[in-house]
Amino acid sequence: MKHLEHDLKTIKSNILDMWGLVSSQLDNTRTALLEFDKSLANEVSMKEKRVDAFELKIDEACETFLALQNPFAADLRFVLATLKINYNLERIGDFANAISLVIEDLKEPVDEEIISKLKITEMFHICSLMMKDASSAFINEDSKLARGIFKMDKDLNAINKKAPDIVVELIKQKPDKTRVLLDILSVVRRLERVGDHMTNVAEEIIFSLEAKKLAHAKFKNKIN
Repeated sequence: MKHLEHDLKTIKSNILDMWGLVSSQLDNTRTALLEFDKSLANEVSMKEKRVDAFELKIDEACETFLALQNPFAADLRFVLATLKINYNLERIGDFANAISLVIEDLKEPVDEEIISKLKITEMFHICSLMMKDASSAFINEDSKLARGIFKMDKDLNAINKKAPDIVVELIKQKPDKTRVLLDILSVVRRLERVGDHMTNVAEEIIFSLEAKKLAHAKFKNKIN
C-alpha cells in the first residue's frame, strides 16, 4: 500500500509540474506577443523539448503504475485521467510553441487596434484562467470548479467565430497589414484550440472524481 500511495503522489507531483511548465509557456507567449519580445518567444521554442520530455516521463510512470500496481476504482480512474490530461497539456504546449514561432517571424510589433479588435489579450486571459482553475480543480478534487471551464471555452469559441469577419474588414482598411492580420488570425485559432484541450482536461477531472464520461453522456443524450 505504501508503494502505491508513493507512486500516486509522484505521478500527481509530476503532472502538476507539467501543468506549471505549460502554463508558463502560455504566459510567456502572451508577453512575447504583446511586448514584441522575440527573445522570450525564442525561449518558449527552446523549452518545447522540456514539455515533450515531461509528457514522456509522465506517460511512462503511469504505464508502469498500471502494469505493476494493478489499481482499481478511484486509483485506476485517477491514473487513466492523468494520462489523458498529460496528452492535452502537451498539445497546449505545442500551440504555445506555434504562436512563439509566429512572433519570431513578425517584422514589427502588432498594432494595438488589431490586438484589441481580435480580443487577443482577452483570449490569453481566458486561457490562463482555464489553466489555473483546472489545476485547482485537480488539486482540490473540485468537479464544480472543473465545470466552470466549459463556460470559458464558449467565450473563446465566440471570439474565434467573429475573428475571420473582423480580419476581412481590417484587410480592406489596411491592405498593407494583410500578412500580420493572417498571422494573428492563426494565433486566435490556436488559442481557441487551447480552450478545446482545457475542456478535455476538465472532462477528465470530472471523470476521475465522478466515474463518468461527459462525452459519452452527451452522445447518449443526442441519441435519446
